[in-house]
Amino acid sequence: MLRTMAVDQQNQLIKDIEIEKLVNGEYHWYWVDFHQPTEEESNYLRTPFSFHPLAIEDCMHHLQRPKLDYYDGYTFFVTQTLNSIPTRKEEVDFFLGKNFIITFHHQPSSEIDDVWKRLVHSENFEKWDASHVFYSVLDNMVDNYFPLVYQIEDMLNEIDDNSKRRSMEDLLEDLFETRHSLLSLRHTVTPMRDLLYRILNSQRETYIKGKTEYFSDIHDHLLKLTEMIEANRELTTDIRDSYISLNSHQTNHVMKVLTVITTIFMPITFIAGLYGMNFRYMPELTWKYGYLWALIIMALITIGMSLWFKKKGWFK
Repeated sequence: MLRTMAVDQQNQLIKDIEIEKLVNGEYHWYWVDFHQPTEEESNYLRTPFSFHPLAIEDCMHHLQRPKLDYYDGYTFFVTQTLNSIPTRKEEVDFFLGKNFIITFHHQPSSEIDDVWKRLVHSENFEKWDASHVFYSVLDNMVDNYFPLVYQIEDMLNEIDDNSKRRSMEDLLEDLFETRHSLLSLRHTVTPMRDLLYRILNSQRETYIKGKTEYFSDIHDHLLKLTEMIEANRELTTDIRDSYISLNSHQTNHVMKVLTVITTIFMPITFIAGLYGMNFRYMPELTWKYGYLWALIIMALITIGMSLWFKKKGWFK
């Protein structure tokens, strides 16, 4: 589906203009949104827009790394949006020129829809131009990263507190899923941060001159997101190490208890094994009170060793 709008020389908004009339018309600036385009609609990138084949190829291939490429008369941007946990990336491409912006995306984009509605209901178009539309969409994208990071932080706090008394295996499984989500976030946020850095420091990007403070604000948000993601990844490492240490401690405690029990039963087993042999000439076997005294000696050994181990603190 194609959506078009343009602002004429009298700062009046006009919608649903044919592509050929839009390109050849005298407009202050215009915006074309390729929203889940068909193959026939995608061909408009070749004619009449005449974009570079490499840029068109990047549009057709999903999930390119965020980047920018300079071409004669326009700049091509690849960006990524994140929509949910577990993270699902979607690519949004931009063609930004002096008096036009073209957006291209294969999946619905709430960020673009929001800016489109703001423009449709706006009564003042003096501050709006192609670069401001680009900034507004980017700002929405980055703002939508924050709820995902906050959601991950809540998940980590729940794992750390373990108020529901879940098993360690379930907690570690959720923890590794959270680390995977953080990794996916980092693979999106870090290239987007680098992209904004290139935009701010580029001498060739003339279309955003006069709006650097806006894009600098987005870059600051991305820096903050990067720090939050790294802090959360360190937290997952600490939680993982804590659970592994706790598991090792519990295993050692169980092994210690089992060792104590085995040690207590060793002399008892020796006595039982000794007098369980079926030799004929064993004098104690014919003793009237031999069985009773054997039990008494076993009980005394058990009690004595248990008290000794308890005094040593082995039952703690």
